[in-house]
Amino acid sequence: MKSLSRMTTVLFTLTIICQSVLQGSETPLPPKIKLSPETKARCLEVLREAIRSDEFWPSMHAAEALTLAGEGAEVRKVVEPKLKTDKDDQHRCGLARELVRAGDRSKAAIMFQILAGKDPHGHVHACESLYKVNELGDGILIRKALNSKNPKKAMMAAALLARWGNQDALQTVRKYLKDPDVSLASIAAWIIARVGDKQDIPALKANLKRTDDPFVRAYFETALAMHGDQEGIKAVERNLSSENPAVKTYSAIFAGEAGLSQLKEQLKKQLNDENRDARIRAAQALIVLAKTDQYPRGEVIVNHLYPSSKEYPRYSEGSILPLNDGSLLYATTQFIGSGSDFAKARIIGKTSTDGGRTWSEPRVLQENTGKKNVMSATLRYLAGPMHQNRPIGLFYLKKNTFSDLKAYLKISHDQCKTFGKAIEITTPPGYHVLNNDRITILTTGRWLVPVASTSDVHKVNHFVCTCFISDDQGQTWRQSKGSVDYSKRGAMEPEVFELKNGNVLMIFRTQSGHIGSSISNDGGYTWNKPGSWGVRAPEAPSTLRRIPSTGDLMLIWNDNFEPGAGHSGKRTPLTVAISSDEGKTWKLKKNLEDNPNNTYSYISLMFYQGRAIMGYYVGDENRVISSRFRSIPLSWIYQPAKE
Repeated sequence: MKSLSRMTTVLFTLTIICQSVLQGSETPLPPKIKLSPETKARCLEVLREAIRSDEFWPSMHAAEALTLAGEGAEVRKVVEPKLKTDKDDQHRCGLARELVRAGDRSKAAIMFQILAGKDPHGHVHACESLYKVNELGDGILIRKALNSKNPKKAMMAAALLARWGNQDALQTVRKYLKDPDVSLASIAAWIIARVGDKQDIPALKANLKRTDDPFVRAYFETALAMHGDQEGIKAVERNLSSENPAVKTYSAIFAGEAGLSQLKEQLKKQLNDENRDARIRAAQALIVLAKTDQYPRGEVIVNHLYPSSKEYPRYSEGSILPLNDGSLLYATTQFIGSGSDFAKARIIGKTSTDGGRTWSEPRVLQENTGKKNVMSATLRYLAGPMHQNRPIGLFYLKKNTFSDLKAYLKISHDQCKTFGKAIEITTPPGYHVLNNDRITILTTGRWLVPVASTSDVHKVNHFVCTCFISDDQGQTWRQSKGSVDYSKRGAMEPEVFELKNGNVLMIFRTQSGHIGSSISNDGGYTWNKPGSWGVRAPEAPSTLRRIPSTGDLMLIWNDNFEPGAGHSGKRTPLTVAISSDEGKTWKLKKNLEDNPNNTYSYISLMFYQGRAIMGYYVGDENRVISSRFRSIPLSWIYQPAKE
């Protein structure tokens, strides 16, 4: 059979997007079907023959299905050599995509490089492929692509941003669903199938009246099926018997995604179809239907990951990072025998391969080399998303005495399996406090380590903030010329953050009932006069990040102030809010934790797979401290707060 048209081939490359997320202690549903050993063997036979074929896109579809079948290592072995020799940008996007899907996230850099390139040949495919594997990086390139004059590029960028909670991007897709060009509307329908909801059913049905082309109609019909519409489900069942191979193939994809177990026998029959892609997609659908059902979209994962004990009464000041294999590494400080800041402590880590639901046993990332302890971990990739081989930095504190606390850096080139020698950052004498999860790398490439320093925390206990700066990837450091001081105990526990205008914002803990702030106009070297940032807070640190899908700021802090109370009020609730104007005003404020008997602080925050992923300490009435993991879809963050 002759190859399908170019448009058909491009549309066929649109693949399964796993929208599912996880919920605390809930259990996923059992598989919708069971495959006999013979049927499973036939599925794998179809896929293994296809992945080695000379038909490029069918081979990529087979790679996808094999990964879904748990054969990611086999996929990497076959696909990696092709990536080294293929020079076509569209092909390279497909190859890189399947390697990411098969467990090598470092290859996302190739898609970002192609998207950033001047040759537009691979731009649409780069956006599409990044969407399929849910990789957004820092979001800058995809947000720019959203404004492209090429509607396919704009839609694919919008698809990815919508998966990451960007409601404006979702509305862009919905706009294209009504485009006068029904072929563009059909691509929008493919996206709406995964990121839309039941409110899109009327628009999808309206499009059925605009075309008699069975393949174009299939886009609207399968989207309807994905949202549970009976007319759409019947159409998918009917289309699996179509004489049009494109219709049959496309419908098989969604038969699996929509969970249509009643189509098992039709799909088994299609394993012997004369069209290779039809066979591949039937095998994929059967594999998907035989997998354990995923957790519902929009759920929240909460895991009390590091509970305190008599032996280890405090776990706090941690950091979380996604590794190249898709697992999460959560590093935290394990205090031994006492919860005091001066107790013995070391940095340990656990990993999760299922988004935070279950975790490995702990391993030591940094032994205690201080006279008191090591503590306060930060994990950071030390290069941007367009770099494949990104080293990881582990920043931490080594505490010897009340007047000797220093920050150090160790670099890993093997995804935190091992670390190099320690590099001392804060070389001047003194007690230098670097909070957990606080390192900033500017767009200029400069590294900033914000610290609050005093000569002796016991005798002086007044802090002044500065930055330690590296312009050579962490090999050498110098202290900023300017500093930030404040009333009472001074400026404490700072975070630095790059604003859109290139200035650097410092926010810090105060005893004045608000978050303090200062601005640097020269990359953190000197600082303007500090003042209130306009956000009330007790004496506690706050965490600020930029959401990659929208460019908005996200702040997590304790929204509380009690004049005269210890620490100016209890560290509860733990609150999140969004700013669309670089911190001038805040909206969508809601509480993550609000138990009045607990305290919550020292937050770690990063974004991955469309989610805000965080760790923080939880102190109970007995003054013991545990660490909690929380993962929230960004769509929840952008939902209006309940009155």
